[in-house]
Amino acid sequence: MSTAAIALGLYMAYLLVTFGLRAWILYRRTGSTGFNGFTERPGSAGWWGGALFAAAVLTGLAAPILQLTGAMRPIAVLDSTPVFIAGIVVTLVGAAITLVAQQAMGRSWRVGVDHDETTELVRDGMFAIVRNPIFTAVILTALGLALIAPNPVSIAAAVILILAIELQVRAVEEPYLIDTHGTAYLDYARTVGRFVPGIGKITRT
Repeated sequence: MSTAAIALGLYMAYLLVTFGLRAWILYRRTGSTGFNGFTERPGSAGWWGGALFAAAVLTGLAAPILQLTGAMRPIAVLDSTPVFIAGIVVTLVGAAITLVAQQAMGRSWRVGVDHDETTELVRDGMFAIVRNPIFTAVILTALGLALIAPNPVSIAAAVILILAIELQVRAVEEPYLIDTHGTAYLDYARTVGRFVPGIGKITRT
């Protein structure tokens, strides 16, 4: 089996389990899938975050398909067994962290923000290490998949995803959490990093 086929299979499995299965489980428990869609004003930073996230998902899916069909060749310097193995490890670690963090969020798990909804502020477990462990895990998974099928499109997909997540968190989720939870979130964000432990703490008073 080619590396591109493995990347495509892992990508599809990841989307199915972490988004499809998670949405179904949440729906069974609450009657909501957790998908809030595009709720930001068109053209705003938050809207661009959502649009770029969708573009990253589609681009990431296209990357191994293009390599499988011969339309895209892997980057020579990254086309090696050690890089492939590293990609497998990073992908599986990212997927595992995603599942654990989703479980920790429980009924509060959402894709996108509904400004009229109030969810619990989760601060324990992985959320005591970084404020956005699911996004950290999604980025890890994307980087791992890019190493398994290391072509220019897969690298671009990972870069677009990181930009999308930065916009979504900074322009949408953090303002929402501050408005919703006030000093409780600010106190939490002053001591816990955004995506990496110790980095991205909020200094706002």
